[in-house]
Amino acid sequence: MTFLRKINTDLCVDIKTILRNDRILMIDKSYQGVLRHDEYDHYTFVETCPSTAGKRNPHVFEGKYITVTRRDDGSLRFNFKEVNIGADFSIDSYAIGVCDEIRNALKGLVEENA
Repeated sequence: MTFLRKINTDLCVDIKTILRNDRILMIDKSYQGVLRHDEYDHYTFVETCPSTAGKRNPHVFEGKYITVTRRDDGSLRFNFKEVNIGADFSIDSYAIGVCDEIRNALKGLVEENA
């Protein structure tokens, strides 16, 4: 099943732009936003915030075995990184490494809040 794209060209239109940072549209720059065409043949483009603005749950600790993120309410979440269990994998070494990283993360975070 094939779908045909409909291509429309509106000639001689005026577009009102509402931009976040630029005063006018910059040449060869792409803008993310919403284009509105009302019943009176007016066009308005409103630039929207990029989806990556305001990253949620930022990393407050990044280690070899774990990462710690802070939630919006201030609580901490411990996240384990992927474990590759190969022929040379040592349960004790892994557990000690995780324990050390948790202690280092908490020590840094507790001192940070004190």
